[in-house]
Amino acid sequence: MYQALLAPIHRFLHCPTPQAWCDHAVTQIPTLLIDHANCEKKAAATAMSLMYRYVDRSDLLLLMSRLAREELHHFEQVVELLRQRQIDYTVLSPSRYASQLLKGARTHEPAALVDKLIIGAYIEARSCERFALLAPQLDEELQRFYYSLLRSEARHYSDYLALAQQYAKAGELEERVCWFGEREAALILDPDETFRFHSGVPVSSDIRDHSS
Repeated sequence: MYQALLAPIHRFLHCPTPQAWCDHAVTQIPTLLIDHANCEKKAAATAMSLMYRYVDRSDLLLLMSRLAREELHHFEQVVELLRQRQIDYTVLSPSRYASQLLKGARTHEPAALVDKLIIGAYIEARSCERFALLAPQLDEELQRFYYSLLRSEARHYSDYLALAQQYAKAGELEERVCWFGEREAALILDPDETFRFHSGVPVSSDIRDHSS
């Protein structure tokens, strides 16, 4: 049903999510939903940060404004699911995923912007891939919700990548996409002691959440 939508995502990512992560995720629904809410909130904040930082780029402003609104709407939806399921929205430590990717971003402009946009594309692509993987294994309500997110996540990925293409120098984009793709895949495939929406392979079947 979603094969055409997901095909570009699968080509873009350098590895699929390991089954071990999926198997563990379905046993950690409260943590999964709390961190999902955090991811939506951070995605909106990232879009707003880009809007404040690059006020002279009208195409970026328009795309990021729409993206921020959609991410906040998704955040509200996840918070409502938490409320309905009587799951407290508690503080969780962030995963290593985004921070490790951002460590690789260049600091001079416009290279810094290009790298941030590529990182955004990877985060959205991985989110889309994981929603699609998890949905069939979840209860009917979460299944419907995660499937409903696929189109917006795929669009966010393509929006980020299109902007990166627009601002990159000739021949630069493919090299940087590959560079970040290898590092993103390593974070997904490497053992990870902390379970989060973008975490790596659980170190054991009884891995416990770290909230501090």
